[in-house]
Amino acid sequence: MTDTPLQHADAQSTDAASADASARPTDGGDASDDARVALEIDGVTKRYGEQTAVSGLSLDVYDGELLTILGPSGCGKTTTLRLLAGLERPTEGTVRIADTRVADADASRPPNERNVGLVFQDFALFPHLSVAENVAYGIADASDDAKTERVADLLELVDLAGFEERDPSELSGGQQQRVALARALAPEPEVLLLDEPFSSLDVRLRVEMREDLKRILSATGVTAVSVTHDQEEALSISDRVAVMHDGHLEQVGAPEAVFENPESRFVASFLGQAGFLSGHIDDETVDTPVGSVPRAQLTGPTDRYVGAMVDVLVRPDDVSLAPATSEAEADGVVVRRQYTGPSFVYHVELTNGDRVRCQQNHTESHAVGTPVVLSIDAEHALAWYPTR
Repeated sequence: MTDTPLQHADAQSTDAASADASARPTDGGDASDDARVALEIDGVTKRYGEQTAVSGLSLDVYDGELLTILGPSGCGKTTTLRLLAGLERPTEGTVRIADTRVADADASRPPNERNVGLVFQDFALFPHLSVAENVAYGIADASDDAKTERVADLLELVDLAGFEERDPSELSGGQQQRVALARALAPEPEVLLLDEPFSSLDVRLRVEMREDLKRILSATGVTAVSVTHDQEEALSISDRVAVMHDGHLEQVGAPEAVFENPESRFVASFLGQAGFLSGHIDDETVDTPVGSVPRAQLTGPTDRYVGAMVDVLVRPDDVSLAPATSEAEADGVVVRRQYTGPSFVYHVELTNGDRVRCQQNHTESHAVGTPVVLSIDAEHALAWYPTR
């Protein structure tokens, strides 16, 4: 059996094209039928000798949306961005920007002929140029008056008005990132590409810059594609998220849809702190080691799986725990705990070998080794997957 959830096996294929068709950018939901495709990736594969970095990737990015390609290191997301930027040529497939073919297996336009803006994780500002000169670098052919006006408008947009004559070395990391963003936006690109744009910033600045980026993109209306391994970043600012794994596109959709209804075990495991409870589907209920839930609470159709064993996805806020009054009563034992400030996250190993996480207010503390009783508190639909 595969890792595709049983609830999706009857209704849809798991290829990239059907995943892409299921989500659109407007408010995280579906686009209107006339939504303009700003960027089209069609069957793109990239090989390096015997190694395949990207395999059969198909994805549309819509006008004005921020799509984030999310995945672990080595999944192919950075290679994908380099293919879009013109820094790599696809082995197979095509890339189109604004209905213009810019790359296929036979030819590839260089970055300066694609009308794309690039923001790198290390900012890549020119140290010998001032802030204003860095921002104006991509519009060298414009008149002096036009450059001055464009630079002033962009520095106002990124909250750096008055910094025109500063050297990049005089700026903080967050300010340098804003200059890099302004420089990329100066030529009014069709698509803005962002490579791990916040990875070199400290945690506080990352949060601040995420909000700034969303504000700036909304103000300019530019279409943007970002790549990151940071789940919080992707889920908090993206119109849609495309999850990659091992060179393949696993799922595309609005952040809440991907998080709440992951279409594969990998997506479920990668997003959030996933736990899986062994469950037996009966006529009316799903019986797990820590209690039963209504069968109707499982996502998708379940009629033909009555009697089957499945793995039910639960996250830390779906499960509560309390100390057991005796070892005989215990469902499992605390094997690890993480203090996050507002809460503890407890890792619990159940007597049947399942492992789940439970989140509890910091005012209650349970030591490692404590026998505990668990209960499922989730009132939302629960995703489920074939038992391995």
